Amino acid sequence: MSDWSSSQYLKFKSQRTQPAIDLANRITASSPSNILDVGCGPGNSSQVLKQRFPNASVLGIDSSEDMIRSASQTYHDIEFRLCDAQTELSGLHRTFDVVFSNACLQWIPDHPRLIPSLMEQLVPGGCLAVQIPMNEHEPIHQIIQRIASSPEWKPRFPNPRIFYTLSPGGYFDLLSKLTRQFDLWQTTYFHIMSSHQDILEWYRGTGLRPYLSVLSQPDQAAFESQILKELQAAYPKQENGEIIFHFPRFFFLAVKE
Repeated sequence: MSDWSSSQYLKFKSQRTQPAIDLANRITASSPSNILDVGCGPGNSSQVLKQRFPNASVLGIDSSEDMIRSASQTYHDIEFRLCDAQTELSGLHRTFDVVFSNACLQWIPDHPRLIPSLMEQLVPGGCLAVQIPMNEHEPIHQIIQRIASSPEWKPRFPNPRIFYTLSPGGYFDLLSKLTRQFDLWQTTYFHIMSSHQDILEWYRGTGLRPYLSVLSQPDQAAFESQILKELQAAYPKQENGEIIFHFPRFFFLAVKE
């Protein structure tokens, strides 16, 4: 899969950042000293943490060189480091008061192993704060998966997108084995889009990446054209011509005992 594009991701910066703001505002730690932002992307979520806890040292990690480069060039009061959260957390050689992750963990497999690994990075009493998109049943994902698995396109995608997220009940069962202090909730954001093309543009930076990265430019255009046609039927326009783009996100906070 090709590397993440920070410029593509930031085309909807305010919409992508709002869940990070909402999650950070739920953290009750009064004065954390060290915060880890897992999957920091271009640094927008790390900046949220720095603004929420200005006296804390914030370390943002990501497996994408482009994301780390963009973050380091933009936010000079935050430390950023290339790091694969699946295999390299032990190499940080630090513990944290808060471990934070906004819209990243859905790309990492084996959450029954990953979540305990994140908890291990905390000091006793520290807080794990996570937001994960839980929208695989939304029309956009259903359309992408249906077209990608059609006879025309399936041979082009030997490694289709895998959703690594658990169900809400699965996270409850997992967290209940790690701590007695945790909260879970879900919020559906109503993003207002000016066109169906905007929804497609949004997904070029995330959910379409595994597909577009293996296609030639002409095939990318053909694949996107089929998706766009179905988006127009699945997402009706409002009276003023704008479109409500529903985006469910799942959150949890867990305290290390």
